[in-house]
Amino acid sequence: MKNLLLTVLVVVCLVMLNFSAEAQCSICTKTVQQMGNKAAEGFNSGIIYLMLVPYAAIGIVGYKWWKGNHEKE
Repeated sequence: MKNLLLTVLVVVCLVMLNFSAEAQCSICTKTVQQMGNKAAEGFNSGIIYLMLVPYAAIGIVGYKWWKGNHEKE
């Protein structure tokens, strides 16, 4: 089970590395287009970073909860 979880985690991370996401609202898109390509890439990276932090926190809490329940059995 541990190897399967590790494999799934590695595959998800590798898929996300090759994934180019455009995560901007229409107002942000127009603003960044005026700033240039380099600023747009940085802005997208910042949005993705801010999106991943809550998911990582929820994942850690979920793992700790699962591990705590698993040890009781």
